[in-house]
Amino acid sequence: MPVGDVVATLFDPLDLGSLSLPNRVLMAPLTRMRATPPGDVPNELMRDYYVQRASAGLLISEGTQVSPEGKGYMDTPGIHSPEQVAGWRTVTDAVHDAGGRIAAQLWHTGRVSHESLHDGELPVSASAVPYRNRTTVRGEDGSPTRVDCPTPRALGLDELPRVVDDYRRATVNAREAGFDMAEIHAAHGYLLHQFLSPDSNHRDDEYGGSLESRARLLLEVVDATVDAWSADRVGVRISPIGRFNGLEDPDGATTGLYVARALAERGIAFLHLSEPDWAGGPVLDDDFRKALREAFPGVIVGAGSYDASKAERLLEAGLIDAAAFGRTFIANPDLPARLRDGLPLNEPDASTFYGGGAEGYTDYPAYSEDPEDS
Repeated sequence: MPVGDVVATLFDPLDLGSLSLPNRVLMAPLTRMRATPPGDVPNELMRDYYVQRASAGLLISEGTQVSPEGKGYMDTPGIHSPEQVAGWRTVTDAVHDAGGRIAAQLWHTGRVSHESLHDGELPVSASAVPYRNRTTVRGEDGSPTRVDCPTPRALGLDELPRVVDDYRRATVNAREAGFDMAEIHAAHGYLLHQFLSPDSNHRDDEYGGSLESRARLLLEVVDATVDAWSADRVGVRISPIGRFNGLEDPDGATTGLYVARALAERGIAFLHLSEPDWAGGPVLDDDFRKALREAFPGVIVGAGSYDASKAERLLEAGLIDAAAFGRTFIANPDLPARLRDGLPLNEPDASTFYGGGAEGYTDYPAYSEDPEDS
């Protein structure tokens, strides 16, 4: 059964750590590449985008760089400079004025990056392992351009305390910027996932080899984030099954359950499960969901190609407590009302997902019975 042993719907309130959410329709973190260069500063366009979607139970921000080293794509925002903190403050203040709640997703892309984003220096990872993947940089004409990721350099053992401290400082900055919570991105083949998976982690020190050692960096980051704020203000996103960003994770299910148990011991606010089918992977089976529920008895947020019927089924079965919607929220700023009232949905335009201006970003209409207004 769901938390509290009461069958819930998407439109029931939910206690999420220190927050009380009015509904269980969350907005998933969505990379949109609209921050202002140079400096990757959140801007008024981003403010308007989040405010339009403030009826979500919780907005989870796009991945937000914890350091310059953590950047992997053009025009993605950071939370490591005073200008970025001030930019995010305009966003969070406006979201709160609109009655919303917003979490900062803390992000280090690791090897999913390119040397042109780092003054010619190689991206970093758990190990210097060649792999096949691409990222997005600014082309000669200024538009987003896909390029191959290079083989990264391995982070030195002496560098890892600094990486942990980058997350700690980013958490402090998120509080200063007015966010309500922080979510640690440990999914989708980014740095923390690169340490978790034996596919990308070939280390022979205390951060590699055994499952416990491969999970060490993530858990040190969680502990630092909790110490900088509190456990009831912290969530973690994982994607333990499937493949993404060139990362194979054959032991992902075992790893995911180990991490879930360790996070439950720390009493964090929520575990955010990104399922593999959103990126063309297999459909997750309920056996894993049941095992995850047993490992993590707190709030579980499900995400990945969700629609209302899938979310309601899993809520009724007690396998999730809330659902995060991604591409559907891009095209439907009033998504909770549309789902609640069975209203038709706008279709998202994939060609405008990454980079650009207002088109495909803030120009999707809320529902109106007058066709001229929709």
